Amino acid sequence: MPSGAMANWLDHRLHLQHGPIDLIITAEGEKTEVAAAYARAADAFCGLLDKLVDELAMLRLPADPATINRLQGPVAQRMARAISPHLPRHDKADFITPMAAVAGSVADEILQAMGDQLYRASVNNGGDIALYLGKDAFFDIGIADDRDTHLSDFAMAASGGHRGHMPVHGRIRLHDCDHIGGIATSGWRGRSLSLGIADSVTVLAQNAAAADVAATLIANAVTISSPAISRQPAASLVPDSDLQDRLVTVDVGPLTTDEIDHALAAGACLARHMCDDGQIMSANARLAGRSFIIASK
Repeated sequence: MPSGAMANWLDHRLHLQHGPIDLIITAEGEKTEVAAAYARAADAFCGLLDKLVDELAMLRLPADPATINRLQGPVAQRMARAISPHLPRHDKADFITPMAAVAGSVADEILQAMGDQLYRASVNNGGDIALYLGKDAFFDIGIADDRDTHLSDFAMAASGGHRGHMPVHGRIRLHDCDHIGGIATSGWRGRSLSLGIADSVTVLAQNAAAADVAATLIANAVTISSPAISRQPAASLVPDSDLQDRLVTVDVGPLTTDEIDHALAAGACLARHMCDDGQIMSANARLAGRSFIIASK
């Protein structure tokens, strides 16, 4: 392990930590394959953060094809691939940087290193999860209790979805045939800064990097202008933030039902575009007891 990095066992899970990267890794399968997969994960982790730091200045710049094509490291290139499909929707004022995909890209890189001879495996990087499911394997993900959460008919109608009650309660089971390799959650209450007001946005996609950037962008889109929302420049909270002086949410007071519905509708429309373009499989957003669920048709 490089200086400052740590590796230890949590029950039967491998914990790898270095600076801001904090991974919980699980592997199931034949004993020898599991041991080899954990060893490969640890090897891949060595030097990973240092390579990211080498390109950090470029990774924090507003992305454009010329900039991201110069990225060299394997994780940095994953970040570039993840944001590339979204660049046409963003301009200099509404920019996106590769950092939107950093957590998911790290998880994907470690998962790939573990190989494909396991029954199932996961790499959880602070809530952004890269997932491998072998034949007939499944993976359960817990979700917030939604018994007091209701679908926003306005948001669902605006995005072409179906109205009705929340269709899930407590967990979702993913199967190998679903071809979902990434799960990510974003929102203003999370560990990262957000331009939006969503309590949470959870995205399922083909890999963790794609889920990470999509969750970030959908969470940013769930927003309105309201005196109940407090915002501050990102740089005043995190001086080296890639968001620079863009206003991020620091508090959300009581909102009217109309405000909640319109904020959710903005995010739902973006999520529908992403689903229709094949960038994600599904998205679920929550705000003040109301929600939307968008899934591939």
